[in-house]
Amino acid sequence: MTDNYVFSSESVGEGHPDKVADYISDSILDACLEQDKTSRVACETLVKSNCVVVAGEITTKANLDYEKIVRKAIREIGYTNSDDVFHSDHVFVTNLLTKQSPDIAQGVDARKAKGKKTAEQGAGDQGIMFGYATNETPEFMPAPVMFAHRILTELAKQRKSGKGPKWLRPDCKSQVAVAYENGKPAYIENVVVSTQHAAGVKHSEIEKYIVEKVIKKVLPKKLITKKTAFLVNPTGNFVVGGPQGDSGLTGRKIIVDTYGGMGRHGGGAFSGKDPSKVDRSAAYMCRWVAKNIVAAGLADKCEIQVAYAIGYPQPLSIAVETFGTGKVDEATIEKAVRKTFSFKPADIVAQLELLRPIYKATTNYGHFTKSDLPWEKICKTDQLRKACGLK
Repeated sequence: MTDNYVFSSESVGEGHPDKVADYISDSILDACLEQDKTSRVACETLVKSNCVVVAGEITTKANLDYEKIVRKAIREIGYTNSDDVFHSDHVFVTNLLTKQSPDIAQGVDARKAKGKKTAEQGAGDQGIMFGYATNETPEFMPAPVMFAHRILTELAKQRKSGKGPKWLRPDCKSQVAVAYENGKPAYIENVVVSTQHAAGVKHSEIEKYIVEKVIKKVLPKKLITKKTAFLVNPTGNFVVGGPQGDSGLTGRKIIVDTYGGMGRHGGGAFSGKDPSKVDRSAAYMCRWVAKNIVAAGLADKCEIQVAYAIGYPQPLSIAVETFGTGKVDEATIEKAVRKTFSFKPADIVAQLELLRPIYKATTNYGHFTKSDLPWEKICKTDQLRKACGLK
């Protein structure tokens, strides 16, 4: 990619069918961990019309009412309007959850390897995971996806607080195209927002509200120009939305959940998985490492890749990419990473305190945008700089 280009990323709101599914799955995970931190959870959710199906494998000592958890999650999202086909109190819930396979459990449970004195937890599956960070926003996230998240975060805030118009409904999407010059965000090319609404409201009213009260409120004024195009509800009408209008599945918004396509993705989804699954925990770990590298001033952009084999505690590989922005060479940064961080699954869980019911807080508007989550903490910069031979 050249230094001058336009890059677009999207976000989806809490009421988007796929995010409804993600939120239900993470709600079940949190409920399990709240009672039993050793719970093994792999929960998938399907939503369509007025039906919810939960399936997957859960081994836990927790005593849970899964239907109650599902309805509470839907209520928190906001599907409580009298005209909602998909309504928290009226959906039909089908439970197809079973226990975790013993074949998987034996690979993940801590055990003594041949020639070792202590037991170690293995990775929950094979796979590759990526983490990414850039200094182009305060959140150390790519500008296009961060801007898309900001729009929908504000829209949800206004809807839930009652300060927004009464015609707002939970399903919504945003998309932001950012023009880069010399590799830095120069201006916003266009913004697309589609929001579900009650019947009878005029398109002009929706458009004015979204542009003036939402978009211009949260996006950097210096990046909005006279040429910036705003496209609000481009089809003209968005009354039928949520699971009534489209089916939703856990794990279908993995690019929204991560870096909006700016950073690479290993393919594994996050929601509904306990931290023994490295698809989730190692991706969080890689983000933590990449963010601390950029915050330490070792690079303007950084991407970390790790690879695992099921049942094996050590990563098979660790790679560092700084896209030509490194202040020291990548081999030095990689050595510093290995010295500063442990990528063993059990160590990741311990370092990031992942056996807590914190996962509903990750579901919406990106898993790497909230400063209070442990993998967003900037706390290893001094060790990294010292390991690189810098003050």
